[in-house]
Amino acid sequence: MTLCLLATLLMSGCSSFDRAWKKSATTPTAANSLAGRWEGTWLSNVNGHNDELRCLMSPMTNGLYSARFHAKYRKGILRFTFGYTVPLTVREKEDAFQFEGESNLGWYAGGIYRYEGTVTGTNFFATYDSKYDRGIFRMTRPMQD
Repeated sequence: MTLCLLATLLMSGCSSFDRAWKKSATTPTAANSLAGRWEGTWLSNVNGHNDELRCLMSPMTNGLYSARFHAKYRKGILRFTFGYTVPLTVREKEDAFQFEGESNLGWYAGGIYRYEGTVTGTNFFATYDSKYDRGIFRMTRPMQD
């Protein structure tokens, strides 16, 4: 029973992100905007783990954006997905956006993660750092579905 409940919760979060991802494909993205869809990879500099990463960036107010990340992770033959949202403070500098933020992903995921990054045109690069892990995110704008 507990396993079924856990599986349902994990799959519902994934399907919620997938629905939002598909819906955002119908919204045109301005060339000089941080908002919208991003996809690529994440890489841990500590243990070498890496996999696919997607993000939906949504403007909020006063230079804040909501970054909704959806990452895949492999452990042996098992494959997991993990989703979370990070509030980012964004500054526009010349032809780029610079951002920073942090989010507590819970004790099981390693606690507080801090993010810093830059977006230029169609390239998204960020570093992350936590008590037990640090690494990078590299993403670009996806092709239209």
